[in-house]
Amino acid sequence: MPISSGHVLQIKQLRMRYPSCHNWTLDGLDLSIASGDRLALVGPSGSGKSTIAKAVLQTVPQGSICIGSLLLNGKDPRTLTRSSLRALRGESVGLVFQDPMTRLNPLMTAGGHLLDTFKAHRPSKSSVWRRRKAEDLFNRVGISLERFGAYPHELSGGMRQRLAIALAIALNPPLVIADEPTTSLDVAVANQIMAELRKLCEDLGSALLLITHDLSMAAQWCERMAILDQGRVVEEGSSYQLITRPQSAIGKRLLRAVRAREGEIRPIKDSPETSLLEVNRLRCWHALGGRPWRRKWLKAVEEVSFQIRAGESLGLVGTSGCGKTTLCRALMGLTPVRGGEVKLQGQNLLKLKGHSLRQARRSLQMVFQDPLACLNPKMTVVNSIVDPLLIHGLLSRSEAIQRARVLLQQVGLTPPEAYQNRFPAELSGGQQQRVAIARALALDPKVLICDESVSMLDAEIQSEVLALLRTLQRRLGLALLLITHDLSIATSFCNRVIVLEKGRIVEEGTGEELLHSPQASITRKLVDACHWLP
Repeated sequence: MPISSGHVLQIKQLRMRYPSCHNWTLDGLDLSIASGDRLALVGPSGSGKSTIAKAVLQTVPQGSICIGSLLLNGKDPRTLTRSSLRALRGESVGLVFQDPMTRLNPLMTAGGHLLDTFKAHRPSKSSVWRRRKAEDLFNRVGISLERFGAYPHELSGGMRQRLAIALAIALNPPLVIADEPTTSLDVAVANQIMAELRKLCEDLGSALLLITHDLSMAAQWCERMAILDQGRVVEEGSSYQLITRPQSAIGKRLLRAVRAREGEIRPIKDSPETSLLEVNRLRCWHALGGRPWRRKWLKAVEEVSFQIRAGESLGLVGTSGCGKTTLCRALMGLTPVRGGEVKLQGQNLLKLKGHSLRQARRSLQMVFQDPLACLNPKMTVVNSIVDPLLIHGLLSRSEAIQRARVLLQQVGLTPPEAYQNRFPAELSGGQQQRVAIARALALDPKVLICDESVSMLDAEIQSEVLALLRTLQRRLGLALLLITHDLSIATSFCNRVIVLEKGRIVEEGTGEELLHSPQASITRKLVDACHWLP
């Protein structure tokens, strides 16, 4: 079946099923993308969005069934030899994954990833040429050349994603598939990245397939939009039409979810005066080499001070690499602290040791960005929640299992018997995050740190998880530290918001104050970069 003229990707009646599934993940999918086209693919969690990318690159698990018509640049990737398929990946299509940490080699430097790519695909070029091209890509995606020799774990989440995008566009492919490419990035950097991807399409006539849960971002960067539900396209048209007058039931539902996230989840107004968590002049520096008597330091967190009261929500926003995650890890005792105080219920955690520190830290728990990465893939849901209770010796196993069932009910996984024996991979993204929240609540914390805990979820699930956190906060009197790159979420959800830049707090205020009269230049930049639906 010849490809239609001008189309880089053409899919007709594609059906796909994974080995362990009885239902079709893709069920009669029709999709076509022309050269230079920019198409956004939007849909709820589990609708099959990421499966399309896997089918195109043939990275599906062995034993999967994939039938129907699938043509990329006139070739069916299912019929290619292994060497031809390797050449196709990168040269004919570049793929940006959602979670870069699981796709980058932990033993290879950031620059080494690009040099290795050029060596494999451009073997005739000199090492000087490869280095120059790699450095040029670093500049294009906004990574400092000082980080060329850094390893993935030494980069912020945003920097890792920018490296992944550099790898995708390195060979100038005619088609770029970006699967949730900006979920780890603040809105300002996300705009820069999407502007670069769009520029690539314009300069080279390349097509872009943007897979995203962000309706407003999809509308800004793509002229066309397709809404996916249960493995098939249910609505397609101009982006403006679909975000203002959607016709499908799922389109209307997604739009309502975004509206709810932007305006309906308001912060709790009254909070006690007593501070639960008090941070005073906290400093975290990372060594960047240099001579022993003249070390170079990255001041990731420098003289940061704030307080959170019971029942209060404090938002922490800033651009990628500003120190948000380092601050979070310092509060949890996961990274060395150079100076300052972290007082939890009046106790300075930095001066406690042994049993006293372990007992005090039970009151401070964390919900991570990627629930699948923080849950043990070989432990069932109930065992993941029971584990911290047994480690701290708080309950017997039978009591801990009963406690876990109560927590599953609290986070909306009912009946608990239907979920407790599942493994993380058998849950949707929203369900995985609910399990992560249940585990964080197992030790009855007073303060909950949420590090980008909704950034990887679609708008509908984001709204559900934020509403759940608000309900739990009211019921349990929790203090919440919400770390996010999305200023719209922080300003609508939190009592106060602090803005971090280069490790320092540059502005603090209510959401309304920051949105309507931002003082710091970085705050104005974040406000300008926010995508608001019309």
